[in-house]
Amino acid sequence: MIPAGGDKSFYDSFKKTEAAAFRKAEAHQANKAPQGGTDKKNESPLRRKGKKKLYTYPIPQGPSERTGDRLQIKCLQYEPPKTTNMSITTKNAFKKDPNTNELTLIDMDDRKRLKNDDKFSIVSSDGTNIKHDTPIGIEFSATDANSRLRQSGGLDRLLKYIVELPIPQELSDSNSVTWGEDRINALEMAALEVAQRAMASEGFGEGARKAATLAVTALNTGIDIPNLNSDTQGAVRAALSGAAVGALGSNVSASSVISRSTGQILNNNLELLFQGVNLRSFPFSITFSPRSRQESTMVKDIIRRLKQSMAPKTGDLAAGANTGIFLKSPDVFQLRYLKDGHDHPFLNSFKLAALTGMTVNYTNAGTYTSYEDGTPVNIRMNLTFKELNPIYAEDYASESSGPGVGY
Repeated sequence: MIPAGGDKSFYDSFKKTEAAAFRKAEAHQANKAPQGGTDKKNESPLRRKGKKKLYTYPIPQGPSERTGDRLQIKCLQYEPPKTTNMSITTKNAFKKDPNTNELTLIDMDDRKRLKNDDKFSIVSSDGTNIKHDTPIGIEFSATDANSRLRQSGGLDRLLKYIVELPIPQELSDSNSVTWGEDRINALEMAALEVAQRAMASEGFGEGARKAATLAVTALNTGIDIPNLNSDTQGAVRAALSGAAVGALGSNVSASSVISRSTGQILNNNLELLFQGVNLRSFPFSITFSPRSRQESTMVKDIIRRLKQSMAPKTGDLAAGANTGIFLKSPDVFQLRYLKDGHDHPFLNSFKLAALTGMTVNYTNAGTYTSYEDGTPVNIRMNLTFKELNPIYAEDYASESSGPGVGY
């Protein structure tokens, strides 16, 4: 069949050239060193042991052919945390019965008795002697996916296969964090201050909450703002206390009362504050132009394996997925830029990532043209990876940040 967009004379010439190229490549492959251009002595342990599959494109046509800097993609089996990846431990919240060793909550009655009875004592579950004003402590720890998957033998135990591709022509990394505007005026700060003082005087529990509520109410109904006349002061107090309710049920704000009365507004102390972290995404575009039947098979295997690895699994008997109740997570990936087989000395490093998007254009040449075996002449594969965890400042001091610009 003549490929779309070609005439017969061009096609006959093209097929003769193609057939000759295939014969030459196959003859060379039969006599050359193992795939990847390495002899048996210098072959990598991964290939020599035969335990994991290495997919590489382009395939070197001889030991002297260099394929340039590389993008390495390691596919890893995703391993979920056994329970949750976070743990919270409370301190000074439970007491231990000296006779039964049973743990019970230290309630407000216990704290009142500690305050009023010098002979009464409580020992917490961790052996601390509790006083009536001993605060409840919280200890928090978390293990992210990168740390968890590297534990218990490292990533090699989870390795399924490796793909090595030409380094993409467009490379970039984008680090971002979220900052947002925040406002707090003097009245709100005053309410916070009196609430804090009231709670500190009452200790813990419901009494502290009620004390804070009463203190804020007293502030709202008795506040005195400098340089406002008595009528405006009364209107502001009514607005703050919630007594000023319109006919339609809408509250009249203190800010609107002050603005209408004096032409001023409350200073909101606008400031940009840190609000959170973001996850990085990496889009890659790879072009395939197979030069031989072996490279054609290699390209097909790479595309198939990546598609399979990004898909969820339904057949996990241990997790009950075969019943249709659960789906098991897809595989995850470790990305690396390589130069001469080692970490790239300049480019960025990656944390573990998920393959969130993949598109393949089989007509990248602009029209559909294929070899005799059906392999498209030019293919473009677009991959989008998203890291599992955010980047923190401490990560740049770790060995995994690499020799280059870090994350």
